[in-house]
Amino acid sequence: MKKIDALNEKNEKKVVRTWSRSSTIFPDFVGHTIAVHDGRKHVPVYVTEDMVGHKLGEFAPTRTFKGHAGEERKTSLR
Repeated sequence: MKKIDALNEKNEKKVVRTWSRSSTIFPDFVGHTIAVHDGRKHVPVYVTEDMVGHKLGEFAPTRTFKGHAGEERKTSLR
């Protein structure tokens, strides 16, 4: 990405917003925070060495699991 290269030249650490979830993480991205769009907001992702080779979208989940519906309280007739 051009923005990451420009930040590396200036030795700056700014949050870079992106909508591209399919972009591959390169070694140049390590140490930067990239805000990846999840469909409704940008999720900040701090890039580490272990993430190199993966896609940005893997670290910004699109769905939030709120749990299964609980069982209704049944009144017992005795």
